[in-house]
Amino acid sequence: MNEAWISWSIRIVLSVFVLVVMFVLLRWLKGGAGGWREMWRTLSGALRKQVSGLVVTAAVCMLATLLWPMVGLESRWDGVVTGLLGSAWVMVAAWGLTVASSVVVGMLQWKYDMEVTDNLLARRMITKVRVLQKIIVVIIWLGAVAGILMQFERFRTLGATLLASAGVLSIVLGISAQKTFGSIIAGIQIALSHPISLDDVVIVEGEWGRIEEITLTYVVVRIWDKRRLIVPITYFLEKPFQNWTRKSSDLTGVVTLNVDYETPLDPLREEAQRLCREAGSLWDGVSCVLQVTEAGPETMTVRVTAGSPDASSAWDLRCMLREKLIDFLRANYPHCLPKRRLVLEEDGRKPKA
Repeated sequence: MNEAWISWSIRIVLSVFVLVVMFVLLRWLKGGAGGWREMWRTLSGALRKQVSGLVVTAAVCMLATLLWPMVGLESRWDGVVTGLLGSAWVMVAAWGLTVASSVVVGMLQWKYDMEVTDNLLARRMITKVRVLQKIIVVIIWLGAVAGILMQFERFRTLGATLLASAGVLSIVLGISAQKTFGSIIAGIQIALSHPISLDDVVIVEGEWGRIEEITLTYVVVRIWDKRRLIVPITYFLEKPFQNWTRKSSDLTGVVTLNVDYETPLDPLREEAQRLCREAGSLWDGVSCVLQVTEAGPETMTVRVTAGSPDASSAWDLRCMLREKLIDFLRANYPHCLPKRRLVLEEDGRKPKA
């Protein structure tokens, strides 16, 4: 009686726990971008082909499993057919787990919207999930291959023989595959430590671009002119590079102008601040500073720094400020543009620059 009561108590507690977990998960998902219909549309559009193929394959396997005992062939075929059916079910299980991992990734992509301006959390989460999903899928299918081999007695014996004599072979394979394993470990490190995330703005090998794809062995950087730079994933752990959006997406743009010493700074500073206020969403509304940073023999260097919400806005704001300030100088202070001075001597000697 006590054992039955304990068993039922455990079942009730587990049922309540599962219901609480499902309730929390649904409440968490409900805070995503869009409603349930939008999530279903996103998942169905991405997984329709995979799920339909999985359902057809599982149905064929089920039909074969049910009909095989009714065929009544010779008993010597029982082992072969049983091994083939077992292998098919192992593949179906691996396929189902792969689709389940894709469903999880799709739900997280729906939950975390990467289209917003401040998408740092979304980029980090989706980067981590995608890299870990690739690793999990590789492990699933390696386990599936091992499960298929275990369905046949002949391959079990072969596997035991290979394991018994795998000393030298393991060393050779380890040396030949060290770069591959190093890349996989590097992918895990990047997924956990986040030196880069999807859609990060980076400068790699002197090229400005965004992280478009992260795999277990390489990273695709989409350069501003739509070229793709393929970089080994170990590059981001072994060599220095610039990541403009690792902590936040906002940036400070810098514009430098070489002007004559007669240039009045206060009107130029007021014009720069006016242009920032009229820049709209290109300016973050916080910082806009004009300073003289260098005094050369012929001109002085004026630097304008202005904040932007993201890298693309910073680039557009810099170009706009540079163009408008040059137009302002040409229209109002043309004598303040850079010029070269000559000093003429009265005694007839050559002029000095």
